[in-house]
Amino acid sequence: MADSDSYLKWAAHLLEDLPSSCTAELTVIRTPITPSPAQIRAAVAGVAADPPVLSARGLRRAAERLRPDVVLVACTGPVVDILVSEVLSGLAPRPVFVSGLPGISIPATEKAWLFRSGCDLFVLHSEREVAEFSALGRELGGGGAVGLTRLPFLNGGEEIPVTGPRNRVVFATQAKVPRRREERERILLSLAALAERRPDLDVVVKLRALDTERQTHNERHHYQRLWRSLADGGRVRPDAVRFAVGPMREHLAHAAGFVTVSSTAALEAIAQSVPLLVLSDFGVGAEMINLVFEGSGLLGTLDDLSEGRFRTPEEAWCQANYFHRRGESDWMSQMVTLVARVRAGRLAPARSLLDGPQHTAARRRARLRVEVPPNVLRAGYRAKRRMTRYLRVFG
Repeated sequence: MADSDSYLKWAAHLLEDLPSSCTAELTVIRTPITPSPAQIRAAVAGVAADPPVLSARGLRRAAERLRPDVVLVACTGPVVDILVSEVLSGLAPRPVFVSGLPGISIPATEKAWLFRSGCDLFVLHSEREVAEFSALGRELGGGGAVGLTRLPFLNGGEEIPVTGPRNRVVFATQAKVPRRREERERILLSLAALAERRPDLDVVVKLRALDTERQTHNERHHYQRLWRSLADGGRVRPDAVRFAVGPMREHLAHAAGFVTVSSTAALEAIAQSVPLLVLSDFGVGAEMINLVFEGSGLLGTLDDLSEGRFRTPEEAWCQANYFHRRGESDWMSQMVTLVARVRAGRLAPARSLLDGPQHTAARRRARLRVEVPPNVLRAGYRAKRRMTRYLRVFG
């Protein structure tokens, strides 16, 4: 189950990698960040049919009907915790709960571990991520096993036939960074400068969501709005660049270059041998979600962008970061072992670090995103259900 566009894309491709002997069903849980129908189609394109959108009650009923061996909880942290601890609590037989993060997860954060500490398996995508989160788990306690796999959409799905020239420069936006309006305007101005200097290039701003759609993280200064403002002020030619949505792999199939501040799509560009650029003008560090690209050979500036100078990554960096050999992945074997232990009655639930009175406020806030079905609500919380009626998650 997934709760946003990025988690849905991750889940759909991860399930696609399962052996043919496995049966999988994909669903979307209804929350305030539920993707639109267009976002759902883009997220699962080429790997799965459009999944149904279920309320919390519908999700519980589906789990009781299907009696799954494994539940993949592909959701934002607070939603993972509420689904595992309350919505899906007490299922019989007990499933193995698996969670993970849909993209670059360096540096490892306490919050990511805490919210997923009630899961039996935490799936990560590089040797570096596994090392950092394993160390964090030893320090904090709680949680289950840590498993390794390749980011499933790096080489997944059908090849997209290229019917035209590779003349596209794709800028992949990131909702959280850079935060300031003027920084985002600088990026758009550099893209416009590239388009003026190289009229043979099709310069595309690849959006995760249109201005009217929701996504995993709120975007205060949406690039479409900023571009309209720049065009109205005469600072850019209105048609110098174009804005697009849809599957990233289709854009990369036509790309001569790729640029981002911080996006997992940079890894997709590497996988498809597209030269790329990770902008360092606004800083390199955890707050910019680009710390992982230090030492990659991919960092560059807005001047490089306006001149169309792109790069290829260092091989040693690729091995440590997301491009390890497939034989090193172990999440699937760990999952099979956990299922066998559950069937034998030898697997105790993972210990959630959020159990206890000190975290009741955090769970109360999470319930504003996913209303828990009445049959698993604690008596003291029934009065608080009125606070969430505007979310309309029951339906």
